[in-house]
Amino acid sequence: MNASHTVSLIGAQQNDLLRALTREDLLALFGNLELVALAEGKHLFDYGDAIEYTYFPTNAIVSLQYVMEDGATTEIAVVGREGVVGVALNPAERASFAAVVQTAGYGYRLKTATLRELFYTGGPLAQQLMRYTSMMFAQLAQSVAGSRHTSIEQKLCRWLLERLDRSLSNELKVTQEMIANMLGVRRESITGAAGKLSQEGLIAYRRGCVTVLDRDGMERRAGSCYQVPAASQVAAQRYAA
Repeated sequence: MNASHTVSLIGAQQNDLLRALTREDLLALFGNLELVALAEGKHLFDYGDAIEYTYFPTNAIVSLQYVMEDGATTEIAVVGREGVVGVALNPAERASFAAVVQTAGYGYRLKTATLRELFYTGGPLAQQLMRYTSMMFAQLAQSVAGSRHTSIEQKLCRWLLERLDRSLSNELKVTQEMIANMLGVRRESITGAAGKLSQEGLIAYRRGCVTVLDRDGMERRAGSCYQVPAASQVAAQRYAA
């Protein structure tokens, strides 16, 4: 194996699902993987689209968004280096949500038709996809429960923590308008909640950027609406190690 191939293999292992594969299994898959730049705001697919590619982010963060009849969007989940976007195991399947790059970076993409072939032959990749799907159900369930029974401050803490888990620093480039749109609340509500968290010393906010100052405090403030998905994610990462 030449040096450039080794470097690329290491790059693919920045995604936890790919890192969980044995070296032999990853090498067998590697010829079908393509490293791509994922620009902020890029739509990997939209509601109703046929899903041509499956994406394994490395340092990019992708928001999965449900589109309402009036065109409004609400975030239902977020995916980073721990996961995968665009798993469609039925050839006739169409996207039931939009996938939009929220934080620019890179990822590896694989033709969805190829993924289907690999999945139905079984093996480590199929096992990882099933484990990850189970984790995503836990995240979605907790998100639905949290949207009904938690305060705006708790929702904001969870939203920021989910991105912090997938970021390489404690600084997040986000706007209050973006957060409000993703959470389906008024911008004024986010402004007030961010102000409270800032007063408590949990975050520092300046236009377009949030810095998390007290991670433990944020987790306590978020409560159970964050803890269950976090535990599921940790379990998946342990399996991948």
